[in-house]
Amino acid sequence: MIDGQRVAGVLADLVRMESVNPELVPGGSGELAIARYVVDFLKTAGLEAKLEEVSPGRFNTVGILRGREGGRSLMFNGHLDTVGVQGMAEPFAARIEGGRLYGRGAQDMKGGLAAALVAVEALAREGRPQGDVMVAAVADEEYQSIGTRALLKSGVRADAAVVMEPTAMQVVIAHKGFAWADIETEGRAAHGSRPEEGLDAIAFMGRVLGEIEELQARLASSSAHLRLGHGSVHASLISGGQELSSYPARCKLSVERRLLPGENSETLAGELHQILAKLAAADPNFRATSKLGYSALALETPEDALIVRALAGPARQVLGQEAKLGGQSFWTDAALLSEAGIPSVLFGPTGAGLHSRVEYVELEDVARTAEVFVACAKEFCAM
Repeated sequence: MIDGQRVAGVLADLVRMESVNPELVPGGSGELAIARYVVDFLKTAGLEAKLEEVSPGRFNTVGILRGREGGRSLMFNGHLDTVGVQGMAEPFAARIEGGRLYGRGAQDMKGGLAAALVAVEALAREGRPQGDVMVAAVADEEYQSIGTRALLKSGVRADAAVVMEPTAMQVVIAHKGFAWADIETEGRAAHGSRPEEGLDAIAFMGRVLGEIEELQARLASSSAHLRLGHGSVHASLISGGQELSSYPARCKLSVERRLLPGENSETLAGELHQILAKLAAADPNFRATSKLGYSALALETPEDALIVRALAGPARQVLGQEAKLGGQSFWTDAALLSEAGIPSVLFGPTGAGLHSRVEYVELEDVARTAEVFVACAKEFCAM
């Protein structure tokens, strides 16, 4: 049985440590302090654990509870970094009120991490499971996931993974991916009083924005994915021009496309190619280029996968009701693990305030998540 006070204490420790991603917020401390806490916790619990620098000043912690020979291996994967704290009154106070713990990262995703830490502590205390159980606490999921990428590059593998993102106690087997791209329109600089000499790159981009809006409408009216709904596209950032009295020579637009399973960055590349070719055909003065940026695939794990069964059964027992299989709109490291051949699902506690000024997690659910993780590890490793 999981001690709720133990879970709350570990979670409070985690939330009190600032681990803001420095790629998102200059001056953010990153993961070193919290990674050290996790490695010490895991060693004290009896696991083999080590700190790994995956980029200058950025750290993972990996711990392994060795199982008996012949069992399947299971990874609990969760990120150490958080987004920024602007506008938050007490981001690191770990205030408890009404059964909730408040603070940056409480829901995303230190609640799930605390549950996994206490779960492996309980597993180690009970004796070795049939197979290895790993805790991978990683850096940088909130930006470009250098932590999980480095983990996979180092050769770490498992037969399945549970990523401890907040899912409101649903077994999440699918989430969207995304792709970023930049579009640049080319005009011709000229004095603002001489329209016959100038070409307006910003006005050209207005045409692109109109086509982006039409693309979004088509995506919204297409066939929906059972768990994820529709793909989407939106304009994110725009800049252009040089001064008020000149025709702008250039305009740059950054867009994001949310991807469904089966789509990838080339899906967006093709859509942008069609848009720019259409506009160029309509006006010989129109010139534009597009360039793909960072992208990440969607996740879709089959309902009959062993890890889904091994997680859904314990979830049903702990929650006292049938575990719901769901999907999420946001992206997670589970997609990277799945792409590397590690079937992955998401499971974590209920809360609110992802990336907002008031963030909290339900403490009862954190404790119940830990109970599910213990039972899941026992069941999966024995399969």
